[in-house]
Amino acid sequence: MGIKVHGVPQGGASIRVLAALNEKELDYELLVVDMKSGAHKQQPFLSLNPFGQVPALEDGDIKLFESRAITKYIAYTYENHGTPLIYKQGKEMADLAVWMEVEAHQFDPVVSKLAWELVYKGMFGLQTDEAAVEEHTTKLAKVLDVYEARLSKTKYIAGDAYTLADLNHLPGLKYMMGSKVQHLLDERPHVSAWCKNIMARPASAKVLNMDKQA
Repeated sequence: MGIKVHGVPQGGASIRVLAALNEKELDYELLVVDMKSGAHKQQPFLSLNPFGQVPALEDGDIKLFESRAITKYIAYTYENHGTPLIYKQGKEMADLAVWMEVEAHQFDPVVSKLAWELVYKGMFGLQTDEAAVEEHTTKLAKVLDVYEARLSKTKYIAGDAYTLADLNHLPGLKYMMGSKVQHLLDERPHVSAWCKNIMARPASAKVLNMDKQA
């Protein structure tokens, strides 16, 4: 039956799943969900994700939602394909678990709020809340200070190999690039090098450029 991804090529969470599939060198079919018509809030999509959010994945009889859960499934199920993306034991596994949590609970919530203010509000004709931008820019700077210290010791955020902890940052980094908060990356040399490194990976670039190719 093959792997099917129900999502949008430019959508943040979909980027994670598509990049993971590319890193694993797996064939898949992207079924674009018409968000403007509200297809994600209707059947049959709700049978894949009852919360009505993209992406969702089908792999034979397996049906999954939540992008980080999907990337874990891809990494473990297809561990012998492409880039490993995970550590399976010891301190390396523990570090991976820690930094995956950091991305989900420290980095992404702040970047998502900035993306709403700096990207999505304009798309909906809404006014940017400059006070909110300032507040979340300050918060993100503190998070990236921690990243800078970490990346001064390791090539990637969870160690010396590229893993899901790095890959899961791709949507947030995409939002930051070219925005008024890109300077937060540029001002931190280790963060800047890490960002450029992971975004330039062929598997990442293929996904990040999808909307430009449409």
